Amino acid sequence: MLAGRDSAVTALKDIDLSEKGEIPPVRKGEFFMLRGPSGGGKTTLLNILGTIDLPTSGTVEILGQKITKDSTDQEMSELRLKKIGFVFQTFNLLATMSAYENIELPMLILGKLSAKERHERTLKLLEMVGLQDRMGHLPSELSGGEQQRVTIARALANDPELLLLDEPTGDLDTKNTIEVMDLLLKLNLELKTTCVMVTHNPDVECYADRIVYIQDGRIVKQAINAQQVKLEFHSYIEYLNAVEQKAKLMEMKRFQELEAKEKAKQLKKKQAAEKEQSDEDEEPAKKKKKKKSQQ
Repeated sequence: MLAGRDSAVTALKDIDLSEKGEIPPVRKGEFFMLRGPSGGGKTTLLNILGTIDLPTSGTVEILGQKITKDSTDQEMSELRLKKIGFVFQTFNLLATMSAYENIELPMLILGKLSAKERHERTLKLLEMVGLQDRMGHLPSELSGGEQQRVTIARALANDPELLLLDEPTGDLDTKNTIEVMDLLLKLNLELKTTCVMVTHNPDVECYADRIVYIQDGRIVKQAINAQQVKLEFHSYIEYLNAVEQKAKLMEMKRFQELEAKEKAKQLKKKQAAEKEQSDEDEEPAKKKKKKKSQQ
């Protein structure tokens, strides 16, 4: 319930991802994508899957563990730390820590590995995301694409079974978008990491096994890719340029049509004014002629 409101705001309605439902659950090792308009419920569903939010009703089963509105913070925190990795659009890296320290931090918190094991795993993750030469840099010294790769490495620190990604390419340019998506596909295929990703970008759907579309809090449809495919940078740039050029031509055509309509309107207005003026000029002559004929 929100302050000032008499009724609750329902973000999700009748979401059923189960073996008995029309839409199957997320499979182990699957690259599962959530698409739909803003405010449709994608991020809310992702937050519930990540135990950041709890469902107000119903049950969610994550990695064999049932989650309800009565689940405790301690249970959720332990599940997130051990089994779930998060990647956010805004990176959320600690500004005073280097890339190396940001990646190592979740391992320190879990306390499972020795200092030597943490060091070896951090180096391995840095190499995996192609940033072994940037390990000592602060987030402010890294590009957007590099920061997102650090975020992905940090999310993998404790070897999670589930990787949740909320608009991971939302703040990236085309080149970095493709690099990050290629990295995610590699992790999904080689490490068999289950990925659930929210995105507004329809062009990256080719990376997923399955895409589920959410609108107004409900699942409206799903699409299944026969094969996961990468975007090829140069071909994709050509495609984007063609789309942009088409949009410009359509905008120019629309402008020309509006301009032609406006010119026709002005011409019609001018002709009406000229006719009115002509009628006014003829009126005295008509009166004079009429007066003459009366005499």
